[in-house]
Amino acid sequence: MSTNWNCRYHWSPASSTQSTRYSLPPRNYSSLNLNTSSSFTLSLNSTIAPISLVITKRFSTVSVMDNQKPSEHKEFPSGLDESTEEEYAIQSKLLQEFTPISNIDKAWVFNSHNAGGVSQGMFSISQPNLLANKRRKFILSSTIFKESNGSVRFQWAPFPVEMSGVSIIVPSPSGSKLLVVRNPENEGPCHFEIWSLSHVEKEFHVAQSVHGSVYTDGWFEGISWNSDETHIAYVAEEPSPGKPTFNDLGYKKGVSTDKDTGSWKGQGDWEEEWGETYAGKRQPALFVINIISGEVQAVKGIDKSLSVGQVVWAPSTEGLTQYLVFVGWSFVTRKLGIKYCYNRPCALYAVKAPPHESKANEIVIHPTEDAQALNLTQTINSAFFPRFSPDGKFLVFLSARSSVDSGAHSATNSLHRIDWPSDVRLSQSTKVYDVISVVMCAEDGCFPGLYCFSILSSPWLSDGYTMIISSIWNSNQVLLSVNVLSGEILRITPTDSNFSWSLLALDGNNILAVSSSPVNVPQVNYGTIEKANDKNKWSWSDISNPIFKCSDKVRSLMSSLKFSVMKISVKGASESPTKGASKPFEAIFVSSKAEKIDTCDPLIVMLHGGPHSVSLTSFSKSLAFLSSLGYSLLIVNYRGSIGFGEEALQSLLGNVGSQDVNDVLTAIDHVINLGLANPSKIAVLGGSHGGFLTTHLIGQAPEKFVAAAARNPVCNLALMVGTTDIPDWCYAETYGTMGSERFTEAPSAEDLTQFYSKSPISHISKVKTPTLFLLGAQDLRVPVSNGLQYARALREKGVQLKVIVFPNDVHGIERPQSDFESFLNVGVWFNKYCK
Repeated sequence: MSTNWNCRYHWSPASSTQSTRYSLPPRNYSSLNLNTSSSFTLSLNSTIAPISLVITKRFSTVSVMDNQKPSEHKEFPSGLDESTEEEYAIQSKLLQEFTPISNIDKAWVFNSHNAGGVSQGMFSISQPNLLANKRRKFILSSTIFKESNGSVRFQWAPFPVEMSGVSIIVPSPSGSKLLVVRNPENEGPCHFEIWSLSHVEKEFHVAQSVHGSVYTDGWFEGISWNSDETHIAYVAEEPSPGKPTFNDLGYKKGVSTDKDTGSWKGQGDWEEEWGETYAGKRQPALFVINIISGEVQAVKGIDKSLSVGQVVWAPSTEGLTQYLVFVGWSFVTRKLGIKYCYNRPCALYAVKAPPHESKANEIVIHPTEDAQALNLTQTINSAFFPRFSPDGKFLVFLSARSSVDSGAHSATNSLHRIDWPSDVRLSQSTKVYDVISVVMCAEDGCFPGLYCFSILSSPWLSDGYTMIISSIWNSNQVLLSVNVLSGEILRITPTDSNFSWSLLALDGNNILAVSSSPVNVPQVNYGTIEKANDKNKWSWSDISNPIFKCSDKVRSLMSSLKFSVMKISVKGASESPTKGASKPFEAIFVSSKAEKIDTCDPLIVMLHGGPHSVSLTSFSKSLAFLSSLGYSLLIVNYRGSIGFGEEALQSLLGNVGSQDVNDVLTAIDHVINLGLANPSKIAVLGGSHGGFLTTHLIGQAPEKFVAAAARNPVCNLALMVGTTDIPDWCYAETYGTMGSERFTEAPSAEDLTQFYSKSPISHISKVKTPTLFLLGAQDLRVPVSNGLQYARALREKGVQLKVIVFPNDVHGIERPQSDFESFLNVGVWFNKYCK
């Protein structure tokens, strides 16, 4: 018996070369007629053995018609086809290799006065939990042994301890107690636990009627133990205001606090919020808890117009009133978005703490005097991160007055000092001394200015006037020692290394830090002072640790890569209005170590947001994943990035969409001219303002890029200005320093025209680059409508695109599942068009 199989295949020139395998049943194949047409015939005789037939052709679809049995139709997930599904499987497996690498969020070191040369270290660690879509939090302890020969040895606990449901932990100054805060996920109470060395000493439940969740965000966050470790000052949401209540008879008079099922709460008045990541959060207010009695008091004397944060206890003097010092942000008509925005005016205030006496373990709380908080920094429009010296003689703080004055959301910082009166007689005319001034333009290799975004709670060396802080220095993060009396600044991390360093904790006069690079996973380092020519010289040791453990595959992939920091000359530098704006900018270049003849790996151009932010030479799991796929990375710190002096930063204000675009194109041409990139295989990826640049580039240089990906991109300033939590940003970046004078909630037709002309959407008619959009539906900074409008306009033009919206994510798209899916899609999208 003979059976004919008719097979038909179709192809198109636009399709890639692929192979399709047909597994046919055991039969005797007597003949095969295959020609240049789109069909062939198999003649089948008696059964003998199975056979596989492979057809390789440039094709788009292949169909096989069996006269005896219909073919099965395979279903694929939304947005995937057979080849893409296989790519997803391969890349997701690779991305999973990077995902488990942990991060050190905070660290503390406690010195034992009874054991010379021995300290105790405690590390707060987090790790993504993809299935739960949360970050796991752990505590890992270590004993630190300082040997007589100057070496140091860490003895780590065998396992970390998971802190499930914990919002924040703060050790007491002596290290003998630990505050553990568990914020409620609903309307329940806030939990405070006081741990000692072996057990939970106290546990308090603070009702919502007292205050809401404790702020743990790193900005308003402020938790401070007093010197005798009996009271803790902290920032929490003020109690929810009473709302009108209704039942089947209508409105119920008065404020109702019960949960009667026969009634419901109305909405009440709408309240202003501080924008991105603070949606649903109530006004931050100041409280003090007595950890012996559990009594909580709201601190009196603070104006209701102030949002408070970053509280610290002032030095205590026996017999004198004790004060709290905090940062206050005021608002008049609107709370503009504050996340990442240092241009919000703020000041340091001092307010009397609730007085207390301790007699025979009995705590007596006296009513707080109704004294108003005192503004300590009236002569400066920005003051935050207050820190008292160990002897209590002076108070230092950071200022972002350059940001406030110019409108740039982030700019060069300055450091200041206030002498604290021993008699605690405070005055609004307190003199503010400059410790580190704003650097406008630094000479090559010199200190470029202060760019510091956090300070340890106790940043002091034993002399009591030297601070250790982290700061951005061009494309690196470095550690600095600062003499707050003389203003002397020393870079104490190695000058011959392009690694970036972050500060963890101080161990007496020694430093615990982390260093990393784009091709080196983080490493714990221990720094000690050595005397050399009457000057302090720092020596750094790598500490073996289990925290940053990664797979052998990750280490192998990273060992095959290299990176460098490139200096790139500005095109038309002579036309720049300032010296700082004409100096070279930088780009970080990551590539394979393998030498390749007559070929280059495809290139991804990486663009940071802000625009007044920076890409650092530190390890990033996401970027390491993209490098491991076989891409070179060009990470551009265009003019306007922080870390390069104030003149270079300010040069971008009013010139977005042109100066930054030209810098990126100059950087791309630089690596092409060096033979490091193939001009026909270049992709571009950026988020926020980096997405603004991404969509600008594919419009202004449509022939340059074969693929693009944009995360929450700014595509249309004219649309964004009416929907964002930072409308002032649109004015500042469009008009420059004049933006603050023009800012209004009701932009004019002239404003809207100018916004549109600065926007990527004004170049959309030229775009043809396949583009992936990754959007957070809850983004208040660059609302999802911005990206969707641009994507829909591209779809009208027939440009290939893919849009993924993450329903529960905000601007950063940082939830573990979203971050994973985001970069997986970037990798698959770029492979589709670049390889």
